Formats: sequence, structure tokens, C-alpha cells
Amino acid sequence: VPACGFFIRNQMLLKLNMANPQAGTQKTIEFDDINKRRLFFEKSLGQEVELDAIGPEFKGYVFKIAGGNDNDGFPMKQGVKTNTRVRLLLKTGHSCYRPKRTGERKRKSVRGCIVGDDIRVISLVLVKKGEQNIEGLTDTFKPKRLGPKRASKIRKLFGFKKTDSKELIKKNVIRRTFKTAAGKDRVKAPKIQRLITDARIKRKAQLKKLKKERGAASEKAAENYQQLIDDFRKSKRAAEPKEKKEVKPASTTAPVKAKEVKAKPATTPAPAATATKDKKKK
Repeated sequence: VPACGFFIRNQMLLKLNMANPQAGTQKTIEFDDINKRRLFFEKSLGQEVELDAIGPEFKGYVFKIAGGNDNDGFPMKQGVKTNTRVRLLLKTGHSCYRPKRTGERKRKSVRGCIVGDDIRVISLVLVKKGEQNIEGLTDTFKPKRLGPKRASKIRKLFGFKKTDSKELIKKNVIRRTFKTAAGKDRVKAPKIQRLITDARIKRKAQLKKLKKERGAASEKAAENYQQLIDDFRKSKRAAEPKEKKEVKPASTTAPVKAKEVKAKPATTPAPAATATKDKKKK
């Protein structure tokens, strides 16, 4: 009986994974109250939900439903307008499916995008902050461990213009400090990608010049080779002795006339009908 009660409680348990992208934090809560669970019923992926009924600390908070799983672990798929599980033929580019071979398609079971009683996990994203701070979600800030590497993303992060100097980007790149195995502090910076420097411009000009020189040399080599072939043919023709061509006399034989075929006269059949009439008269 206790095991059965534990199973029923797990069937009614709902887990909320709440995320705050601005602060880089995440918090998970669980409850089995049916009144709190009804707050999410008939809501679909992408809809916003107010969590005032969950507790006083959530007053004024608005979250967006980003995903979820049912009691068997099947994920919710956007666009499937049902609150049951369905089987769909999925291919490359579809959510809830990762192909193992190129061009592979497979029929997979997915959960519809409408929240029902069988949903056990719901992923939420913070849209609007409420009156109070939630411990572990809005009262702390966790910065990213690594910063951007691409030059355009560094400019976007710090508000630099494209005409700004390259040294400004190199100076403001995000560095991280760590300790080595020997216990020394070390500062490490990422290698900036797609940064157009003076050395890169010079190298590109050299490659362009080299490509042009190779093309000109190839054209000149082709002309020299063609001239060599022409000279060889001329010398070969000059070395050959000139021979007079024999003119064949015209044929004197008369053309053969076709034989005339005489047409045979058409034969007329014997009058059989008149003979039968004479026999009847007799």
C-alpha cells in the first residue's frame, strides 16, 4: 500500500524549471496541489502565465511556457495542437529528433503542445519580475564564464563602431583568471576571430597579386607552346618532298539502262452466274 501511495503521489507531482536569462540563474520547485496544477491546464507552448496562485513570493511574476515532458518523458512539440501523445514522421530540422544519418526520417512519439493532466515537468522563462525577489532566481547574478570571440559580437557587446581601432577591441576582450597546477594566477584571453588587421589586408593583397602573376604566366606559357607547335608543323611541311597528284581519267562506260517491265493484261473470270441461270430454265 505505501508503494502504491508513492506511485500516485508521483503521478500527481508537477515540477517547474524556472529560468532567468538576464541573470543566468535557474530554480526548480515541485508541488502536488491540484489547484496549483490547474493554473497550467489548457495552456500551450509560448503562452504567458501569472504565478500569483502558487505562492505570495510569486506575486506579480509572469513566466512564458518554453517546454515540458509528460509522465513517460516524451517532450512537448510546438505546433501539435493536442493534449495527447501522437506519432509523427520527423526528419532533419524538426524538433524532438536528431538524425543519425544524412536524409534519415523516423516516426517518433511526441507530446502535443497543450498542457494537460499528464504533464510532469514544465520549463518556464521569466518575462516580468514581481514585487519580491525569489531566492536563487532574481536575487543573484551569475556572469558568463566565457565572453564572445568574434569581432562583430565584441563590438555589439560594448557598442563599438566598425570604424573603431582594432586595439580597442583587443583591449576590451573578456579575460578570465585561473590558477595553474603550481598555484600561480594566470590570465587568459580568447583569440579574436574575423578581426581585419593591417597584416591581414597586406597578406590578402599579396595573395591577390600572386594569383594574378600565376594567371599571366600560364597564359604566356600557353602562347609559347602554341608557337612551338606551329613552328614544328611548318618545318615538317618544308622537309616533305612535293609529289604531283595523279589525275584519274573520266570513265567512258555508258550508263546501264534499266530494263523495261511489260505489264501483263488482266484476265477476266468466267461468267459462272449465267451458267447457273441456264440450268434452271432447262
